[in-house]
Order: sequence, then structure tokens, then C-alpha cells
Amino acid sequence: MARPGALLLAVAVAALLAAAVPGARGFYLPGSYPHKYNVGDDLNVKVNSLTSIDTEMPFSYYSLPFCEPQDGVKDSAENLGELLMGDRIENSPYRFRMYTNESDVFLCRSPPLGADAFSLLKKRIDEMYQVNLILDNLPAIRYTRKDDYIMRWTGYPVGIRVGVDYYVFNHLQFTVLVHKYEDANVARVIGAADATDAIPSGAKDAASSSPGWMVVGFEVVPCSIKHNPEDVKSRKMYDSYPSKIKCDPTTVSMSIKENEPIVYTYEVNFVESDIKWPSRWDAYLKMEGAKVHWFSILNSLMVIAFLAGIVFVILLRTVRRDLTKYEELDSEAQAQMNEELSGWKLVVSDVFRAPSNPMLLCIMVGDGVQILGMAVVTILFAALGFMSPASRGTLITGMLFFYLVLGILAGYVGVRVWKTIKCGDHSGWVAVSWRVACFFPGIAFLILTTLNFLLWGSHSTGAIPFSLFVVLLLLWFCISVPLTLVGGFLGAKAPHIEYPVRTNQIPREIPPQKYPSWLLVLGAGTLPFGTLFIELFFIMSSIWMGRVYYVFGFLFVVLLLLVIVCAEVSLVLTYMHLCVEDWKWWWKSFFSSGSVAIYIFLYSINYLIFDLKSLSGPVSATLYIGYSLFMVIAIMLATGTVGFISSFCFVHYLFSSVKAD
Repeated sequence: MARPGALLLAVAVAALLAAAVPGARGFYLPGSYPHKYNVGDDLNVKVNSLTSIDTEMPFSYYSLPFCEPQDGVKDSAENLGELLMGDRIENSPYRFRMYTNESDVFLCRSPPLGADAFSLLKKRIDEMYQVNLILDNLPAIRYTRKDDYIMRWTGYPVGIRVGVDYYVFNHLQFTVLVHKYEDANVARVIGAADATDAIPSGAKDAASSSPGWMVVGFEVVPCSIKHNPEDVKSRKMYDSYPSKIKCDPTTVSMSIKENEPIVYTYEVNFVESDIKWPSRWDAYLKMEGAKVHWFSILNSLMVIAFLAGIVFVILLRTVRRDLTKYEELDSEAQAQMNEELSGWKLVVSDVFRAPSNPMLLCIMVGDGVQILGMAVVTILFAALGFMSPASRGTLITGMLFFYLVLGILAGYVGVRVWKTIKCGDHSGWVAVSWRVACFFPGIAFLILTTLNFLLWGSHSTGAIPFSLFVVLLLLWFCISVPLTLVGGFLGAKAPHIEYPVRTNQIPREIPPQKYPSWLLVLGAGTLPFGTLFIELFFIMSSIWMGRVYYVFGFLFVVLLLLVIVCAEVSLVLTYMHLCVEDWKWWWKSFFSSGSVAIYIFLYSINYLIFDLKSLSGPVSATLYIGYSLFMVIAIMLATGTVGFISSFCFVHYLFSSVKAD
């Protein structure tokens, strides 16, 4: 049962060793190094899915009547995480040359808008869809001023509605921030041993004649300008527009009309910047109200840690006093005391009686260990910089990888708990292992498949392609299931945990309670919820409001504190139930800490009503509730497992100190 702690300790030691290695101080790791461009080199701009916080359903960029590249639309290489997140990165017609300013560049003239294209474009403008562009792995960022504040946005809106007219942003003013390429930066960021791998072939010769440049910023200003389609009939892509274009973002003039084409243009300016390459993501990682964010979370952590410490101290002193008083008596006095007093001492012969549905408990504990281990390892690696925002999709890919690998731990814990409940009989371990491997993934598969049908019906890029479904099933049955069975085999071979007391054949009658025990169990989740509800707001904002979440170090601290509080809350409630002679503590210890998931789900509903007011349509609301349900089930299994394991260790320690015949 100590294997999860050993795993966490091993990961922590590995992280400390990695941090101690010279050259491992940088936030970015090998594989995410600066790219050197010489003056005149081509810069490729890519496009990502259209996104909106109004519908939460991404769509392909080329689903709208935008200009297409001359050599056709091509998909970029994507990892598993990007596909699961709904990203569809493709090439674009925008073409830059390093440190070469261009203005009045004609891009294309779209075909006349048919009825369907016209209706779809208006719908996307109403739903506030954003266009997302990427240059050298940097998303395009847009700045707007509101009163005395400057607001940052990734991407730009497709268009805007003014009264009954719809206007499209058909001219883009790009600003590319560049910084001189420095070999010293590479050595400092990724270590001297890898510096030569980061320099492209021929860079040494080029460095002698040209310093080279790195892209450190990508800004966009969208404008709506009325172009005359007749003036560009004979123009080709990248030709100069016949007249001078003046971009004024405060006015709009290109209204869309049915059966009329749209003319697209752009301009690009290169500006030398003092921003260093390792700091180029700082503009994306700034959160509004950062001081309030840190102060509120720190205050919450201190209060919860203080309350948990008091509860823990009181519990230790109470149990120690009871044990001391009980052990000072001789056998006759103990028997007399048992007749006169009530409390946890009277359930000594029933406390380890097998719970109802023991296999389901073992399955949920095994899955909970797997989910908790995945969360701890993923957040730890993200905090160390292995999963930076610069690498899209790596966080989801890492979570999936760690979950698959930790199947061996899930099988081991689930079968060992089963063997302990069966008093050393390991028969049925194959069924337990198989169900551990299929229980939570089966729930996830059911929820995601249902939501995927909704996305398929909406033609959203958020829908998982059928080929990816096959890949996920293969990963499940070819990696996770075999590893879980291996873990179950190891758990069956491991010695079971022997009970310190014997169990009577006839169960003791539980006295009538003054209040329903489930009321305490449900209320116990409020304390763990208090440790994370502020951080939960920022996580929800990053998921549903399109913001970048990056404070993984603080999230790791919150996760550790949540584990401690869940353990203590479950331990206290188990002790309270035993004191009123309620020996059915197994499931109650699991749900006393797992009930935090109920409050998280209620908070999700509150967030939907009050913070996502613009979320439109039953499909979007169903997607939100479905993903929230998936999240709270995982949290319930993880926190419930913490509560069960801590309570089991406490009960085992408590009754191993009791002298009983």
C-alpha cells in the first residue's frame, strides 16, 4: 500500500537530480530552441482552428471564404494532444521575408458569396469567432485599449456586427518583433552540449557575414477596408494593391453582401526588440489581477493548513488518551469497561468486516491511484518546464502517456486491496485487474463518444476523427490493459496486509444514530473544496475562456495540500463513525473526501450560469456539462482513494494497539 508514496518520492528525487544538472536551468528544453533566420529568409505563417468562447466548438479556418495557399491546403504535423484539443494547424497564404517590410500586398479575391457562405459567415461573426495565426510557434497577439487598460487577445475576430450590417476584417497589419541571434543565448538556455544541434546547417558560415535574427513577437491589427473587386481582377497573389491602404482599426467599412466577393490584403513590418528569446512567451503568460490571484490562493492555503493542523493535533491527542487509558487496565477491568462504555473500542471484532460490494471498492481505489499518480507526475513535469505552452498539446499527450504507464500501479493496488479484504485469498484477481483497466476508461469513452457525436453533427474540428478513435482504443487495450494485468499479477503475488484483530462471525448491531451518517460524509467535502476553489477559477478560465494557464508550480503545491486535507478529513470522519459504534467505515471513508467532487460540479454549474453567460445553444451547454462531469468523476476517484488509504492505515494502526482476545 506504500507504493504510491514510493512512486512520488522517486519522481521527486529524479526532478531534483535533473534540476542539479548544469545547463538544466532553462525553461525551454532541447527540441524547442531558437531558429535563426537570415535577412530575406521565408517565414511561414500557419493557421489554427477558429475558436469562440460563445460556443466552445472549434471549426476549420478554411470553412470560411478565406484565401487559400497557391500550393493547396496542407496539414502540419500534430501530436495526439493537439488533435484531442481540437487544434487543426494548416499552412496559410501569408508569406513574409525576414526583416523585409511590405505594404499594400494583395492576397486574393474570394468568389462571390453564395447564400450558404454568406449565411455561415454572418453566423460566425455573431458567435464571436476568432482567427488564430501562428508564426515560428508564436500565436498572433492583438492589443486593445479600454479606458486606461491595455488588453491582450490571441487572434483577431472574423468580423463585427454594427446594427443590421456585418463587416469582415479583410486587411491585416502584422508586426513581427525580432532579436539578433546570439550563440550565448542558446548555450545558456539549453546547455552547451546541445548548442551545436540548435544551429541550422550552414549557420557558422552565415554568422560571419550576417548576425541572423530570431522571432520574439507576433502582433496583428485587423482592419475592415472597402476594396473595389474590379481593381484587382488582373492581379495575382502577392502583387501590390493598386492604391495605398491605410489601416484604421477604429472604423469598419467592408460590409459583406450576398453574391459579392471579398478582397483580402495585408502588410508586415519588422521591428527590432530588446525581448530575449527565452522571454518571448511572457506577453502570453501575463494574467490580469496577478497580485489578487497570488494573495488569495496563499491566504486560502494558510487558513486550510492551519485548520487541518488543529484537527490533526486534536485527533492525535484524543486517540492517544483513549489508548493510554485502555492499555492501563487489566483484562477484567477492560471487560467491565466494555460493558459500561461505548465507543470505537466496542467494534474491535467488526471493524475489519468486509464491506458491501468489495470488488467495486477495489476497482475505484485502483483507478483513483492511477488518476492521482498521473496528476502528480504531469503537474510536476509541467512545473519543471517539460510541458511549456510553446509546445502545444504536450500537456494532454503527457497526461495520456503517464495514465497508460501507471496502469501497472492501478492493477497492483486494486488487487492488493482485494487480497487484503479476502484475508489472503487472491482468487478473482484477474477479474479485478480487468475491471480496473476498464472502469474509468469505459466511463470516459462513453462520455466522450456521446459528446463526439454532437461535435460530428456540428462539423467541428473538436470532434475526434475516427482514425484517432482507433488509435485511442489500441492504446487502451494494447498498453493500459496489459500493464494493469501485470500490476494485478504483482499484487496477487505480494503478501496481503494482515488484520491486527479477529472478526466475529456474527456482526454487531449498529446503534441508532441521532443524525444520518451520509450528512456528515457529504459535508466533509467542503474543507477540501476550500483548498482549491480559487485555483479552480483560474483553471476553468484557461479551459473555457481561452487563457493560458502556466502557474503549475503553485498548482503542484495546491495538489499536495489537497491530498493532505483529504486524508485528514477522511481520517477524522472515520474516527467519529467508530466512536458511535458504526463499523461500516470503508465506503464512508472513500466518499467523505471524494464528496469534494459534488462541490466542484456545483461550482461548474455556477461558472456556467454566471461566468459563461455568452455560451449559446444546447449543444455548447451539453459539451460543457459533459466535460465537467468527466472531470469531477476523475477527481472523485482520486480524492476518494486518498481518503480510503489514509483511513485504512489509521484504523489498522489504531486497532493494532488494542489488546483483544
